[in-house]
Amino acid sequence: MIKDLWFTVQQIDPITYAISEYGHWEKVHSFLLMGEEKAILIDTGLGIDNIKRITDQLTSLPIEVITTHVHTDHIGSHGQFEKIYVHEADKDWLVNGIKGLSIEQIRKDVSRDITLPTPQTFNPDTYQPFQGKPTGLLNDGDAIELGNRRLMIYHTPGHSPGHIAVLDKTNGYLFTGDLLYDETPIYAFYPSTNPVDLVNSLEKISEIPNISMIYGSHNTLGLEPNILEEVKMAVNFLREKELTKFGTGIHYFKGFSVQF
Repeated sequence: MIKDLWFTVQQIDPITYAISEYGHWEKVHSFLLMGEEKAILIDTGLGIDNIKRITDQLTSLPIEVITTHVHTDHIGSHGQFEKIYVHEADKDWLVNGIKGLSIEQIRKDVSRDITLPTPQTFNPDTYQPFQGKPTGLLNDGDAIELGNRRLMIYHTPGHSPGHIAVLDKTNGYLFTGDLLYDETPIYAFYPSTNPVDLVNSLEKISEIPNISMIYGSHNTLGLEPNILEEVKMAVNFLREKELTKFGTGIHYFKGFSVQF
């Protein structure tokens, strides 16, 4: 197993790895999925350190990056990879910068509450989120073939306009990005978010059949699929109580919470 000062590498199965940044308050996970022909890296982390150093040790396959959404903590090492894909609705943020977030706020967020030594290359005062043109665009229902392994794309807006979830149909893993995780609230309270879309997206993933495990991009690595039953209940509750709008606060459910 790889030992690294910044990244924690955890093996999900022989061809699937989580690459985690537990030294940062956001506890970000990126995921490397290998097939027979190529590998997919779901997100590239905070950019405090270079995630490619880790992926190079895990596989010699060509790696393509799938972006769950264009927020700073998911695109940090995008510049290290040649092929990057994003949903069309987040393309503008990738090219021109993240809407509604100043560089001052981004630098403040990326540099606070760090509990592990950071590399000398990291300077929060000059930290700059990746900007660039994607290789291609992702759409709802797209299938990606890795060779003996198939991924499906689900457009799940709310947290961002172009947020996606990725289903590994071969293994039943659902990678939910910032749509579903535990411990800290899933949020749609920024002006660039949409509470109604987020709840619709939660409903959408709750109806996906044959899920064996859920992997969110923060906090606990791996959630049991029975949480999706709680998601269905939460969707109904939020709609019935007319809570799917800005300013209604944090809503707690069994295993997760949502903030509008």
